[in-house]
Parts: sequence; C-alpha cells; structure tokens
Amino acid sequence: MTTLISLHPKAAEFAFKPLKMFIGGKWVDAISGERTEIKNPADGTVTTTAPEANKEDVNQAVVQARKAFEEGPWSRIKPNERAKLMLKTADLIEEHAEELAHLDTLDYGQPLSTTTGFAAAAADNFRYYAGWATKITGETYNSSIPGEVFNYTKREPLGVCAGIVPWNAPLMNAV
Repeated sequence: MTTLISLHPKAAEFAFKPLKMFIGGKWVDAISGERTEIKNPADGTVTTTAPEANKEDVNQAVVQARKAFEEGPWSRIKPNERAKLMLKTADLIEEHAEELAHLDTLDYGQPLSTTTGFAAAAADNFRYYAGWATKITGETYNSSIPGEVFNYTKREPLGVCAGIVPWNAPLMNAV
C-alpha cells in the first residue's frame, strides 16, 4: 500500500481492517453479506472493505434508530445535560482531530490541511449546537384577534430519518 501522507497510527489501525456498520448498538455486516472495496484516492489501492448496505439495511437502521429515540435515554435527557454531552463530544473530536483528519484524507483525498480544518469545524459545530440545546423553546405571540386566540410555537424533534449525503467531507457530513 502506498500513501502520500504518513498516516496517524490510530487512524491506520482503524482504516485498514474490514469495516462494519453501527446499527442497533452493534457493529454489523450488511444483511446481504455484500462488501465494497474502499480505495485510496491518491493511488487507487484497496485500503479495506465495507458492508454494501441496501434497502433492508437502511430500513433496519431506521427502525433501530427510532427505537433508540423512543426508548433510549436521549429523548428524556434534560437540555442542560444534552448540552454537556455535546460539549464533551466536541472536546473528544478536538482531542482526536489529527486522527480524524487523516481518516478523511485517506477516505476521499482532500489535502490534510483541508481535513484538519474540517475536524476543527466539526468540533465547533458541536459546540454551536450544544448552545441551542437549552434555547429551543416555544414562542407566544399576540393574535390578531385579541383575547380570543392563543398562538404559540412548539418545537419538537421530528425523529429519525435516513439520508443520502455526498462523498466529500465525511466527518462534516456525520456532524
């Protein structure tokens, strides 16, 4: 295997073993058992393989995510505790930014200087949204019919969805 960068040791430990999907709190292969090659964009060599998810895998992931949303602790955590957890996540991203940048570079070929900036931005995004955890509230405003109508806005999470994202900036897409 040839790379144009000296890969961070922890990134290499992760990147060169067969990958799995995280569904329902477990690392799993695709239901079909199919795998796809992951190639180093710098030289085209195969670095690893990953499960080739299909509709059934996506449906299973959505079902499990919905179950976690409804039955797991996150939806019942108070806003200030959510903010603390998000800030801790930002700190962990920052602590492991070099590893994450190396993985992004290996994955999609952006220069390390760019992916290092994306890792810093990922931490900043978690900090930004941590601030919103305690600030998203309903709004009450005056009706055009005084005394007869009570208007309010109640913001609630919509829940779980599956999304298709572009190949570039995988860390930022995950955030």
